[in-house]
Amino acid sequence: MDRFWKKWTVDRPAAFGDWLWDALVVQLAARLDRLTLRDVIAFIPVLILIFAYLHRIPIPPELMLLGDLMAYIDVFAMIFLLGMIGRAGMVLYVMKRIVARSSRCAGTVLIALRRFDFRHRRAPDKPRRGAGDRTKSDDDGCIPIGRLAWA
Repeated sequence: MDRFWKKWTVDRPAAFGDWLWDALVVQLAARLDRLTLRDVIAFIPVLILIFAYLHRIPIPPELMLLGDLMAYIDVFAMIFLLGMIGRAGMVLYVMKRIVARSSRCAGTVLIALRRFDFRHRRAPDKPRRGAGDRTKSDDDGCIPIGRLAWA
């Protein structure tokens, strides 16, 4: 009998209290941690309906469609977000093309500048002449200016 009495006066109420604590405190706190703005917006029409039926207030159709409007705003926000992601992708693609074209142009300019290397005017295989090494044939040529020639 003592076991039966202890079971129904101590153990069962303690288990019931633990169950109430879990259901009303722990699970509610976990649900509130997972609560999002979308859940709150979706619950607004339910609250409007509950208050309207409790107080017997006539609800205009505009207020009844408030929940649908909130849902449409949610869908519009997703479409807008996808559009912005697509636009950002296009901007990144254009920037990539501009950078590739700029690097290609810079490479072309560097190659062209190497061709116009002014430090080495003569090829190294030709011998250099000094000022006194002139031959007579060097002065024999005429300098053409227009249609005239200076000798």
